[in-house]
Amino acid sequence: MDLNRASILGRLTRDPEMRTTPTGKNVTSLGVATNRVWTDQSGAKQEKVEYHNCVIWGKLAEIAAQYLSKGRRVYLEGRLETRDWVGQDGVKKYRTEIIVDNMIMLDGPRGSTNSNSNNDNVPPPVEEVIEEEIKVEDIPF
Repeated sequence: MDLNRASILGRLTRDPEMRTTPTGKNVTSLGVATNRVWTDQSGAKQEKVEYHNCVIWGKLAEIAAQYLSKGRRVYLEGRLETRDWVGQDGVKKYRTEIIVDNMIMLDGPRGSTNSNSNNDNVPPPVEEVIEEEIKVEDIPF
């Protein structure tokens, strides 16, 4: 048996971009940065940032597009998938993405706090929203 699983916890590098496919499915693209900090042999602190391309489909895509924004912390789980295409320059290109199937929104935008406040912009827990049926006529755009 094989396993293709990715889990990341990081910050969005840009606002989510949602679009609808010709068949009517919603898909949202995200960029997430994760940091790794360590001390090298000489005792100096080192840091490396990795950038991850993430794709979310369906109801979870709608939730991500509505509530996430650049700088927000998010935990994502999914599988790795690499796609390829031929660019306008005739060169074959590759892109590895995390196809997200689970998301936890961890905090508000940088510099804000959502805990213990009566802020109407605080999203409901993802688990509750996922179970709720979303109708096309309820979407405000």
